[in-house]
Amino acid sequence: MAKAWKIAARPARPRLTWVTLLLWIIIAVVATPLAGRLTGAQTNDASAFLPTDAESTRVLTAEKLLPGGDAVPAIVVLARDPELTPADRATAETLSHELQRFSVIPVGGPVPSPSGNALLLSISLAQRADIVDFTDDVKEIRRIVRHAAPPGLQTGLAGPAGLLTDSYDVFSGVDTTLLFVTAGVVAAILLIVYRSPFLWLAPLLSVAIADQAATALTYLGARYGGLTVNGQSAGILRVLVFGAGTDYALLLIARYREELTRYESVYEAMRVAIRRAGPAIVASAATVIAGLLCMLLGDLNSDRGLGPVGAIGIAAALVTMMTLLPAALVACGRRLFWPFIPGYGAGTVEESGFWSRAGARIAARPRLVWIATTLMLTGLAFATLHLDTSLRGDQGFTKPVDSVVGQELAQRSFPAGATAPTYVIANITAADDVLSTIRRNPAVITVGETGRGATLVQFVVILAQPPDTQASFDTIKALRSAVHAIPAADALVGGTTAVNLDVRTASVRDQKIIIPVVLGVLAVILGLLLRAVVTPVLLIATVVLSFLAALGASALAYDWLFGFAGADPSLPLLGFIFLVALGIDYNIFLMIRVREEAERLGPRAGARRGLAVTGGVITSAGVVLAATFSVLFILPLVQLAEVGFLVAFGVLVDTFVVRSILVPALALDIGPKIWWPSRLARLPAGPPGPAAGTDPPGSVGSVGNEVLVGPPAVRRKP
Repeated sequence: MAKAWKIAARPARPRLTWVTLLLWIIIAVVATPLAGRLTGAQTNDASAFLPTDAESTRVLTAEKLLPGGDAVPAIVVLARDPELTPADRATAETLSHELQRFSVIPVGGPVPSPSGNALLLSISLAQRADIVDFTDDVKEIRRIVRHAAPPGLQTGLAGPAGLLTDSYDVFSGVDTTLLFVTAGVVAAILLIVYRSPFLWLAPLLSVAIADQAATALTYLGARYGGLTVNGQSAGILRVLVFGAGTDYALLLIARYREELTRYESVYEAMRVAIRRAGPAIVASAATVIAGLLCMLLGDLNSDRGLGPVGAIGIAAALVTMMTLLPAALVACGRRLFWPFIPGYGAGTVEESGFWSRAGARIAARPRLVWIATTLMLTGLAFATLHLDTSLRGDQGFTKPVDSVVGQELAQRSFPAGATAPTYVIANITAADDVLSTIRRNPAVITVGETGRGATLVQFVVILAQPPDTQASFDTIKALRSAVHAIPAADALVGGTTAVNLDVRTASVRDQKIIIPVVLGVLAVILGLLLRAVVTPVLLIATVVLSFLAALGASALAYDWLFGFAGADPSLPLLGFIFLVALGIDYNIFLMIRVREEAERLGPRAGARRGLAVTGGVITSAGVVLAATFSVLFILPLVQLAEVGFLVAFGVLVDTFVVRSILVPALALDIGPKIWWPSRLARLPAGPPGPAAGTDPPGSVGSVGNEVLVGPPAVRRKP
């Protein structure tokens, strides 16, 4: 292992340093234009996320055998209170002819409402290989309708085509904003942490290049490798790279700064810093990557896509921070730390007094501390009972969009399901039986045949219930049960509501499969890394409790603070993956140092010392990660805002409560047995040990908020 890190540290030589910098400049030049194409490679319609065996997926496949069967409906709504005028009706007739050029089958309508105050036009848009071309068609239809409408006539374009266009627009223009806001947040925090006008530039530029490299690799995977990427995973990718990359930079720079007081040569100081901090950084990154890749076991393509996308981001951040950042730091030399330049021989680097005092207070009554902390987190966890995962598609935007406005306009005058039709496909020989069966369902308002092929027939069904509600889901289930029972019909039920029902069903199934596997994988990794059994079990238990507490608090915040209509059904799984993997991340940083100190000072003193010397830098890393995830609030999509709040809040809970209080208290109370069955478990707990501010001669100093004390640590210049 030591030999491997000596090899990894070789960029810390003058010639190789400049070669490394040149190589990364070339990577940045190549990656930047590729990264800009990721938005065009995204797939943001729900049907693309479905498992291949879902009934809705089979409907989409069968529709391709029918004339215009795979078209995407766009529903134009025209309304005036208290009733339409003759000019309004004439406008609708004109529009039905003018919009025919966009439709692959004759435009449906105008269909009048029972009250006479609204009309519907149904345009079936052809699938387009280029999403930009498709959304441009929808925008042109909207422009034509608004331009033709007489004064006072309300218009809207709803249906699947409208929702798809609005979803695409949410993400298409936000990449640059997300990049600059995230970079600004990270820059502000780094300025506060380092208190240097120059030092923050090195990690920020490094993580920005990592972001471009990760985005370019993700684009190549989506374009040529069949990787499913949507706006959600693309946004999370950027946040992950900036958050994790900055965390790794904080840990490496802290150790490098420490070694600069012991070595005159910046190259030798960096070599030692990589050798000592590198294993913990690599181990934590590998843990997060392993947790993310477990999502490949999911049925939903969105879950299967997010795992590799996130893993690409973490890997890019790791490689960049272990190669580019060290090269940039040694190229700039000590002056990069101005005005707080760490001088050679200035003294050993010591830990933060705050975290030393915190450890002393916890050590006084560790059992009381961990019991009280556990009860507090458990109380928050019970609030998960308040979590409502029934967020509908039309409730998914944080600002008004035309598709939702159009849907609300239509629902005032037409059956609630008019803008989200359900489709039933069956063998043509059983068409009459299928039609009569559909009509017998009391929730069906209208049903009509929309096309026939050589062997198949398709019916369009309008439901009484609004799309994506539990009532409409129950109707879909009832329709499926009824038509499946017709002999030789081979009937299938699809459409927008059916798609979302299948997405929810697959999401629940993914949670049941992925979550236990992630816990098992993390337990194995931690057991091998820490060479213990008890410690991994306790660490996993604490981060799971932290996740449940954050989820419960988020459920209350979504309802009472933000006024969201509900949570997306994928939220629990996404929150679990990020919070558990990242929570274990910080505990790895802590417990590796605790183990190192326990071998020198004994388990009890080692636990106090580990908290004291890691407290500052790990807390700074947690704040950075929480701040970067909170940037997701700038996206006008409820789903990402919820993910951002949950992960940001959960990281802060894990940083300031679990890692800083609960885990040290457990380690102090359990004593050496926490390291069972390793040899540390057989050591005596020992006295509290030397004061946390006293470093034994020859020991390794802090990685935290440090001050320079004690006699000079002399090292001969290599």
